[in-house]
Amino acid sequence: MPATPIVGRYIRDLDAPAHSMLGLTALTDALAERGVNVADLFAGTGIPPEAVSDPQTRISHRQKIALFGNVLRLTPEPAIGLIAGGRQRISDFGVFGYAVLSSATLADAIAFGIEHVRLAGPVLEKTFRVEGGTAIFEARDVMDLGPLLPLATEFWFSSIQALVERVLERQFKGQRLLLPYAAPSYASRYAEFLRCPVEFDAGVMQWQFDASLLGMPLPNANPITADACASFCSRMLEDLEGEPALVKSIKEACLNSMSDLPRAEEMAERLHLSPRTLHRRLVEAGTSYQAIIDGLRERLAIEFLERTDLSVDQIAERSGFSDVSNFRKAFKKWTGQTPAYYRERAR
Repeated sequence: MPATPIVGRYIRDLDAPAHSMLGLTALTDALAERGVNVADLFAGTGIPPEAVSDPQTRISHRQKIALFGNVLRLTPEPAIGLIAGGRQRISDFGVFGYAVLSSATLADAIAFGIEHVRLAGPVLEKTFRVEGGTAIFEARDVMDLGPLLPLATEFWFSSIQALVERVLERQFKGQRLLLPYAAPSYASRYAEFLRCPVEFDAGVMQWQFDASLLGMPLPNANPITADACASFCSRMLEDLEGEPALVKSIKEACLNSMSDLPRAEEMAERLHLSPRTLHRRLVEAGTSYQAIIDGLRERLAIEFLERTDLSVDQIAERSGFSDVSNFRKAFKKWTGQTPAYYRERAR
């Protein structure tokens, strides 16, 4: 792991639909179990209540902050951020999740996660670095969250703790957690979920652990799958930099769940647009919804054909096709070759 900090990239537009609902489902489920009505939770946010179970819905920073405000106002459980974060699953994050899970070491998993964190919909600005024998996750409140900062912080650190343990398939203990705010009334519960000493009013937001653990081999390591997924995610993020916000939002939504791609009408609803407006704005951007979907499917299929030994049936499923014969027809249309012939020539 290099000494130079790894910094996550973000969309700065507060109103761009840039966030996935995937991580937030753990939060809304935890509240529902405590009697909080889903409709009340989403009141005033502009997010339809049915979005809670839709992994491809996209929301803006402003909407996410409004949702956190409702959580803080409605929850009967002060430690709800810690509790909900502990429920996170690595499988919730689509291609991004596959890449993290199949990384060779903990260092590789963390580096990929931070570099591609935008695919997971962040609020706090996050970095990772190593100083001597200490590895440090750090976050900054760049949006001035005010009274929402403890909730957002607890939810993030608890989520990271849960995801690291799922990647390692074992318990993970940090060295200490430094937080910039005063200890809340439920401060004793931090150790329950984060398994390390906590220092409040520290002036920084850091989670520190033993850097020697970074070289630890991961139980689900698969360099071929990890490389294919990481390469795909990296190129997609690079491509998104110069694209219109609407095209970015559609591609990022699809990256989270390539096996269950929505129809244009469904995507329009998730982006809070009418189908007509969605199609018109895509025409203005010089593309179409089908062209975006086909481009993603083609590129992901090529990644898997060139870089893995997955069968054509498995690649078809991971590229969003329920029927392998339709995948073969589509691939022939895109490239002029059958998947098997393309793989043979590529090798």
